[in-house]
Amino acid sequence: MVDMSLTTGHGPFGTRPAGHFNRAMPEFAGLLYLEPFAPRIRGLVGEQTVVDSTSSWMLHEHGQLQVLYFPTADVRMDLLAPNGVRSRSPGKGEAAHYRLAVGDRIVEEAAWTFPDPEMDGLLGLIAFYFPTMQTWLQEDEPLVGHARNPYHRIDLFDTSRRVKVLVNARVIAETARARVLYESGLPPRWYLPLDDVDRSLLEPSPTRTTCAYKGQARYVSVRVDDQVESDLAWIYDEPLHDAARVAGYICFWNERVDLEIDGEPVARPVTDFVAGPLPLLGILPPDVIERIQRSR
Repeated sequence: MVDMSLTTGHGPFGTRPAGHFNRAMPEFAGLLYLEPFAPRIRGLVGEQTVVDSTSSWMLHEHGQLQVLYFPTADVRMDLLAPNGVRSRSPGKGEAAHYRLAVGDRIVEEAAWTFPDPEMDGLLGLIAFYFPTMQTWLQEDEPLVGHARNPYHRIDLFDTSRRVKVLVNARVIAETARARVLYESGLPPRWYLPLDDVDRSLLEPSPTRTTCAYKGQARYVSVRVDDQVESDLAWIYDEPLHDAARVAGYICFWNERVDLEIDGEPVARPVTDFVAGPLPLLGILPPDVIERIQRSR
């Protein structure tokens, strides 16, 4: 799943802000915010450290995931070479792209710099496509999916409110033992004990997604009256510590089911996920995904 914070989702500078300001605001498209990022970040390919920095910068951009930029002095630039690709980014300028070679592993589209940036502070910094590294560490703990946003928050609570989930007017789950997860820029997510779900309607799915804050989710589909709703819910079997208490619970897309809380219908939220879950590489442009998948 994609990070939702200040500049994405329902965040104040996102694509679908949940609230409103007290005065007219300028157009957010192209809005950029660059700030120092304090934790030590390392990127490794195999046992080779490519990045090791305590002086990185985080770039926030309207509608985009946050990206870490590193001083080139903290990067093994001898492992990188220009790949001839140039691209233009609004507000940042023209980017020069690099390939990475570590032993017999070659990633054609690995990193980029802005040699003549339009934004102050980007000169002398380099950023990497997240899948380029086989391991990312923040301090000594693994990073998964993407860099963690310091403005992103998860709050998880037990609730005795009666939660009912319906698909095509059929009740498929009902509980008073849910756990509700409030996450920056997202609608509340209701996690239900599997014992309170009609598991005869669930079918396994090969879909997996990764959240930097919760870990890897596996998906399940729901069959009702011979109609299959693909990837309608997800389960974290081994969530990261921020979401440890949802382990083994199931959560249905609010956007795609009928939800009742204490007998009252809840309107389906409108989010960037209405078409279903995004794949792990869904944060990257299709041409970049193709180049990464072709890398050896």
